[in-house]
Amino acid sequence: MQSFLVVRRETTTHARLGLLRTRRGIVHTPAFMPVGTQATVKSLTPEEIRATGSEIVLANTYHLLLRPGPQVLEVVGGLHAFMAWDGPILTDSGGFQIYSLAKLRQVRERGVIFRSHIDGSLYELTPESVIDLQVSFGSDIIMPLDDVVGYGEPEQRQREAMERTHRWLRRSIERFQERTANLSPEKRPLLFGIAQGGFDVIRRQQSAATIATLPLEGFAIGGLSVGEPKPLLEEMLAASIQALPEDRPRYLMGVGAPEDLWRAVALGVDLFDCVLPTRLARHGALFTPSGRIDITSARFKFLATPLDETCDCYTCRHFSAAYLHHLFRSKELLAYRLATIHNLRFIQNLMEKMRAAIAAGTFVAAWEHFLAKYNGTEQSRQEVVLLEGEG
Repeated sequence: MQSFLVVRRETTTHARLGLLRTRRGIVHTPAFMPVGTQATVKSLTPEEIRATGSEIVLANTYHLLLRPGPQVLEVVGGLHAFMAWDGPILTDSGGFQIYSLAKLRQVRERGVIFRSHIDGSLYELTPESVIDLQVSFGSDIIMPLDDVVGYGEPEQRQREAMERTHRWLRRSIERFQERTANLSPEKRPLLFGIAQGGFDVIRRQQSAATIATLPLEGFAIGGLSVGEPKPLLEEMLAASIQALPEDRPRYLMGVGAPEDLWRAVALGVDLFDCVLPTRLARHGALFTPSGRIDITSARFKFLATPLDETCDCYTCRHFSAAYLHHLFRSKELLAYRLATIHNLRFIQNLMEKMRAAIAAGTFVAAWEHFLAKYNGTEQSRQEVVLLEGEG
């Protein structure tokens, strides 16, 4: 079964319209995945997530291993039953969380030994155990364990991490094939690979070219948005994409600022995830067509109209900006739900506009129209890394 179909390519950029087939449904690409790190997109029910236009969500192996633990998920019938989400779920391997959250970590050829950021208990993850965990969760798209390094790491460490990621990926593929050998194609999860390479164009191309030769259903670009300047991120992303096949999806991990999504889609990215929209929402930072606003600002106290009169989300259809301002100033729990609904709908509406523009051949004009109104949002992985576990 072919899992990915490119429906249309944009002629003036590398943007493309696609269909990603999973065993639990089709995802229309380019697509954004809300982050449900611990089996929940914080404050929202599955129905509310669907209502934002989301077709697929992301959960994380590191966090699910710590809480609730694989035994609980096994007893309740898997991750989908546990969180009452019947659509596709991609589970990240936890490599970035080990890098950013673990109190202590030791990277070895066998795998990674680390202490939980919650209680300090000792764990080990190997390429094989990460595959085993995600298969047991019932994940629809599985990510392999990778060796993650941050911006500014020595060149030798960046190369070492890339090469180890490649070796771990081959072990992951072998275990994945063992665990799914008895499944028919339509019931089999998809395995993606992760390209690394640090912050060198040649290494980025080498890593992407290496994983492109392996039996994988898709490719992720990892190790970016970890504190580097945005022009460097774009250069490394372009280098990675150039070496990846056209017939499988490209997934840029950890990027979610609106202006960054447009830029990455123009380069040929198909999938995204990031905690930014939901995390910002809980702090009162909301997306609008003219840029990001702080709803706690006094200028919204008497604003009787919706925050964004062009938005069709539940929040903007039912409540005024003044009400949202009041909820946040009063620290009412409803504030976080309504703000999260709005930010996710804003991002999903953006993705819908991109898909429509690609289909119509007007992507560049739509991109320029967006930028003419939007004042930009400075965002890097560092902005969200301390609260990555919040989802």
